[in-house]
Amino acid sequence: MDLTVVSYVIYLLLSLGLTVWVARTLSRNGRVFLADVLHGNEKLAEAVNHLLVVGFYLVNLGFIALYLQDDTTVTDARGVFEALSQKLGVVLLVLGVMHLGNVYALNKFRRRGMMDREQLPPVAPQGWAGQQGPWTAPAGGR
Repeated sequence: MDLTVVSYVIYLLLSLGLTVWVARTLSRNGRVFLADVLHGNEKLAEAVNHLLVVGFYLVNLGFIALYLQDDTTVTDARGVFEALSQKLGVVLLVLGVMHLGNVYALNKFRRRGMMDREQLPPVAPQGWAGQQGPWTAPAGGR
């Protein structure tokens, strides 16, 4: 078997494994953020989380497939390691950027949800308070 094909197989196995690991980590920990953003609606949080994971898989697996092709021919073990290190390094960088993008988006959603909650008063107003201060005379006079 050609060493170029061996490097492709190792690249695919490692890249797919890393993508699955990152996606599961994002899914498990992102669910907490989504539940908070969606005011405890667990069913909706689970659905949104699943859609985000599917999108993550599609983007990363598409990138891995497109980045598989290489014009160089691997002739020795050193070439296998060099090809793998270059390809896996780029895949890891893309996974890291995708991860940071997901964390940023989830944090933005969470902050927006917190701001929406803070705009509502905790207790409904019961009436108007009279103006009291040093410039007004106390009720009943002096």
